[in-house]
Amino acid sequence: MMKGPRDAIATSVRAAMLAWMLASVLALSACTTPPLVPGQSSRADAVRIHGAPTGRYGLDGGAERLEFATGPYGRTTWMVDVDAQGRVLRAAQVLNEASFLEVQEAIARGPLTPEALLRMIGRPGERFGARTGQIWNWRYPTHDCLWFQATIAHDGSAVRDAGYGIDRRCDAPNDHR
Repeated sequence: MMKGPRDAIATSVRAAMLAWMLASVLALSACTTPPLVPGQSSRADAVRIHGAPTGRYGLDGGAERLEFATGPYGRTTWMVDVDAQGRVLRAAQVLNEASFLEVQEAIARGPLTPEALLRMIGRPGERFGARTGQIWNWRYPTHDCLWFQATIAHDGSAVRDAGYGIDRRCDAPNDHR
């Protein structure tokens, strides 16, 4: 049986669809982060997966927290705790509402230092000076146009407060100002 132009078009469309599906699967797999398994993964695995740490924080017993921030416009920061032998103890994406609630609770319990805040949720995506001190901002995965903000005292000694605000990058231009 002889193939006509319609068969050739159908074959081309199928080939294009298969190519698109393969490209989509590869793109999605590139976006997913392989898990770090506590007790089995190592510091080297964390660096291989996330790249060079953007911060390092000392923990009790010679352990260390490695920060892997994607800011200023990235919306994830991975904190990976490793023991003194370099084994992963814990790995978590910390730019989320549960972590922000922990920050707010820590502030309510008593003085929270900027260093402790960095150890909790990593470096901010942006920092601004203000009359009340310095304002640190973190973008995070949300469908709303919000970011998490913390106010640092003028002398840099404490985190005064923290909460949600509208991300200034979401303000539409207004010619009527």
